[in-house]
Amino acid sequence: MTPTEEDDGWRENFLDWVVANKGLVESTQKAYRRDLEEFCEWIHSMGVRLSTTKEDQIVSYVAHLRDTQRHRVATVARKLVALRQFFSFLVYEQEVISEDPSAEIAVPTVRDGNPKALTVEQVQSLLESPVGDEPATYRDRAILEVLYGCGLRVGELVELQVDDVDLDGQLLRVFGKGRRERIVPLGSPAADSLSQWMSGAGRNAVLSLRTANRGAESSVFLSIGGPKRGTQLSRMGAWRIVRIYGDKVGLGEELTPHVLRHSCATHMLINGADIRYVQELLGHVSIRNTQRYTAVREDELRQIYQQAHPRAEVRLKDR
Repeated sequence: MTPTEEDDGWRENFLDWVVANKGLVESTQKAYRRDLEEFCEWIHSMGVRLSTTKEDQIVSYVAHLRDTQRHRVATVARKLVALRQFFSFLVYEQEVISEDPSAEIAVPTVRDGNPKALTVEQVQSLLESPVGDEPATYRDRAILEVLYGCGLRVGELVELQVDDVDLDGQLLRVFGKGRRERIVPLGSPAADSLSQWMSGAGRNAVLSLRTANRGAESSVFLSIGGPKRGTQLSRMGAWRIVRIYGDKVGLGEELTPHVLRHSCATHMLINGADIRYVQELLGHVSIRNTQRYTAVREDELRQIYQQAHPRAEVRLKDR
């Protein structure tokens, strides 16, 4: 058995074990698979195998992720967590190596708290930024409208199937974490943009140009350029689309798909939506996850109070 075959076997055993024993959802398992494959490819390029990996090599890999690949702190942290669980599995569950080279490596600290919600004016500017009558414009406008209007996670967006869309009833069937199903209302702007994208001039035009030997594609959102034209849009592809329009309207790195989800929840709470409804809309299992957004509402109310109430300044000085 070559080192690569041995390492591949260990990796697959770990992925099976972590699903069975840790209850990972499919999307997390896929992320772990990518993270471990990336690490194995990196150490193999240096002639190292998993059984002989040392702590300093993992430290060098983390530096490579941050300095060369320019990954965000949260991404580096996730990749390192996957590695630590993997090496712990090899030591304590499989007993194929005697020492864990990752045990003393600290996971980078990810800043606590939610991203800052966009203002309504910023959202309006963003939603108006896709201009034109090309299929890509129809698709991108629909992506932005659905992410903000429905508060979807980016993974939920790209997994949408044609049968999940009810344009007449203005509803979406969404499968969230753990494949939990929920029904999400479509506002008129989101429904209109989806209808335009799924018309003959949008999605159907893309399907008509795809490679002839491919079967029918049931995904709502499709890749448009390159060899993957007409196939399901990837999470990274959707993320890049959001970033392109964020740059266009001057939001830059401030904008991600999650910021649009966060802004959806925040704006609803500010405008009086019941927190239980927002919980249902976002697909949160626990109300605690939704309660994080109420802090933003309280901050905004406090700011308005300080600006508008004649006694606010006195009260703040007396504190």
